[in-house]
Amino acid sequence: MPQSPNPLVGWTVDRASIRTVGQGLQRPECILAEPDGTLWTADARGGVMRIAPDGAQQLIAQTVDSGLGADGSAERLLLHGTLPNGLAFDRDGNILIANFGTDAIELMTRDGHSRTLYTEIDGEPLGKTNFVLTDSRGRIWFTVTTRLRPWTRAINEKTPDGYVGLIDEKGIRIVADGFVGTNEIRLDAKEEWLYVVESNARRISRLRVQADGSLSGREVFGPGNLGGTPDGFAFDAYGNLWITLIMAERLVALTPEGELLTLLDDGRPEQIAIYDEHFYAGTITPELMRIAQGTVAPLMASLTFGGPDLKTVYLGSLLGTTLSCFRSPVAGLPLPHWRPASIAA
Repeated sequence: MPQSPNPLVGWTVDRASIRTVGQGLQRPECILAEPDGTLWTADARGGVMRIAPDGAQQLIAQTVDSGLGADGSAERLLLHGTLPNGLAFDRDGNILIANFGTDAIELMTRDGHSRTLYTEIDGEPLGKTNFVLTDSRGRIWFTVTTRLRPWTRAINEKTPDGYVGLIDEKGIRIVADGFVGTNEIRLDAKEEWLYVVESNARRISRLRVQADGSLSGREVFGPGNLGGTPDGFAFDAYGNLWITLIMAERLVALTPEGELLTLLDDGRPEQIAIYDEHFYAGTITPELMRIAQGTVAPLMASLTFGGPDLKTVYLGSLLGTTLSCFRSPVAGLPLPHWRPASIAA
């Protein structure tokens, strides 16, 4: 347990210091940062946008989709087409994609050559693939939010049919299920615990990781209700777990002791109250999912740490066309790809 004072206690984001990176992005839901300053964001046109350290952009996709369209309709944003969502680097530096639109786990090289890795598990469709994560051993962890169609039913019905899967030398398999809207997953610094966002239960769960990849000892970490819908999260080097509350438009953190801190509040209380009323009544529609969007990162969906010292925080969103970023008082926990030795030559 850390002994020094927690740098997040008493700290909040200075809104005047927030700047933006990128332009013309479409649904930059997930962000990857590299040590040289390169950023990669998911893009609704069917791939990723590469943002070079000098700001130059390149859309990388095997087949460019039409994207969100001029209207950016709620249904197109959430339900149709190719929707690259969670991203991770594999050990060779290729990009793994959980495609929320095609319900597949895909792999794309940095020059745009892509292939589908999996669409089924145990002879059944995967379901609504949401996120991918690699560990220091090169294993691929992934999440499926639900198998309901359309997936938005899971928000209203609070269906516990989400699961966590693992891909390793044994193939693909489910290692934990029964989650209420599985979203992002993260490993702690020692890879002893796997943390799981349960969006539709508004909580974070965690499970102990065994050597063979099996999971056990599931428990809720922090409050049983975070006061909003968690979407993305990331650890900092101190052990705080930073979390985006989409729809509520707040950035919060759970300390190692499970205390909830608010770091940035871009919410609109009246609109959030309307959304929450429908959330608990089970009457959410795609249109209502946009009712409370903020201005910093509209429908704030994820975050990642970057910059040479890992102290720049980038916010991903569903409706933003840029990435908002700011400086943190503490560095982020390096992901496996940040350590050069973890990437094959």
